[in-house]
Amino acid sequence: MQDTTAALRQRVRDVLRQYPGSQRAFAEQIGLDPTKLSKSLTGTRRFTPAELTRIAELTGVTVNWLINGGDDVETVAAAPQRTARPVRDPGDLREASRYQQILDAAWHLIAERGYHSVRVSDVAKECGTSAATIHYYFPGRDDLLTETLRYSVRQAFDRQVAELHAIEDAHERLLRLVELQLPTPGLLRHEWSIWLQVWNESALNPDLQVLHSDSYTRWHDTIARTIRQGQEQGVFADTDAEELTVTLTALIDGLGIQVLAGRPGRSVERMRKALREYVEREIVRH
Repeated sequence: MQDTTAALRQRVRDVLRQYPGSQRAFAEQIGLDPTKLSKSLTGTRRFTPAELTRIAELTGVTVNWLINGGDDVETVAAAPQRTARPVRDPGDLREASRYQQILDAAWHLIAERGYHSVRVSDVAKECGTSAATIHYYFPGRDDLLTETLRYSVRQAFDRQVAELHAIEDAHERLLRLVELQLPTPGLLRHEWSIWLQVWNESALNPDLQVLHSDSYTRWHDTIARTIRQGQEQGVFADTDAEELTVTLTALIDGLGIQVLAGRPGRSVERMRKALREYVEREIVRH
């Protein structure tokens, strides 16, 4: 694999120069000690996947751009479709920061309370701003849900690229993909909550179905390309990769829904065990 460490550091420096605050403030925003940030920028320390994901989120770029130099460069995970882009380009970095603050608030409120329980005024209150400001970025209330889906898709893509780009072995990468999809408390459980609500609304809203389909295709293709790579490496069985992907993603969806719904006997641990057993039984070459 090409060593992109030096180029990655340079791209982080580039976005840091555009950041409206100090380098110390930038470090604090990504949850990093300023000294560690300096070491990462000079090459004596590597950025962690979580730090790269936060840098991308804070500056409005993608992890794929940070690591590989382009949003749509072929990488370990399938890139989001063009429909998975914000309806309003935030413009400069200051405006992008404001947009991100509003989107963060909407995303957390919808994940925690449910789409139909969140009003524009709730998001405005959370951000300490006016409803008019929210409407500037989200013209209609329905845009809140569609934008939080786009946000979840972008988060998942960034996280997968950050976590997987250094893993060459397809078997290890597939297991890591499964781990990244478990509805563990916090960020991942919130993402699952958003997806559940999108699934529900998509059944009744044809426009949302298009966005959902494109977004889900990205996840499907990431699994499929990992399985095909494993077959090329000789670690996965020569079974139809598309059929394996359909079954594995269906298992993830079904088990995840049962965990979030609190079905007795269904837990993240049991979900992890069932998915790993499927991978070992049906996908790994014996």
